[in-house]
Amino acid sequence: MTARASAHDLELVALAATGGRAAFGELIRRHGSAVRGLLRRLGATPALADDVAQDAFLAAFEQISDFRGEGTFQAWVKRIAARLYVKRWRRDARGQAAAMLADAERETATGGEAENAARIDLDEALRALSDIERLCVCLCYGGGLSHGEAAEALNTPLGTVKSHVKRGLDKLRRRLAPGREFDAEEASGHG
Repeated sequence: MTARASAHDLELVALAATGGRAAFGELIRRHGSAVRGLLRRLGATPALADDVAQDAFLAAFEQISDFRGEGTFQAWVKRIAARLYVKRWRRDARGQAAAMLADAERETATGGEAENAARIDLDEALRALSDIERLCVCLCYGGGLSHGEAAEALNTPLGTVKSHVKRGLDKLRRRLAPGREFDAEEASGHG
C-alpha cells in the first residue's frame, strides 16, 4: 500500500493544494464512483454522469484551496457535481431530462445480492418521482445540500423545494414499504 493510499483525505487535499496531482488522483480514485452514483440517481445517463463527474473533479482541483475541511471532501465534491448537473439539467430541461432518464442504462452491480436488490428498488422508486421531485430529494439527501442550497441551485423558492422533497419522500416511503410489489402503472407516473 502506498503512502497516498493510506493517507487521510485532508492530508491529500493539503498535498493537492500545493500542486500534488498524484494526491488529487487518489481523491478521485476514492470518491469518483460515489460522485457518479449521485449523478445517476439525479437522472444522468452513465456517459453524462462520467462527464459531469470529470468536470466536478476538475472544478474541485481548481478550487481545492477553498476546501476548508468543514465537511468531508466527498460531500464537497458531490455538491460541486450536483450544482454542475443542475446547471445542465436546467439548460436542457425542455423535455430532455425525461429522454435521458428513459435512455439510462442500469448501473452495474458491485455489492452482494441483498445490497443490489435494495439499490435496484431505490433506483426504481426514484424513477417513479417526477423530475423535479427526484432532483430535490437527491440534491438534499444524496448531494448533501440543505433545502436552501437546493433552492438556490434550482432558482426555486425554498417552500417549493421543501414541498417537492416532502412529496418525493412520501412517494419513496410508500414505494419502498416492506412487502410492496412493483406497480408498472405507478412507475410511469400515473399512480
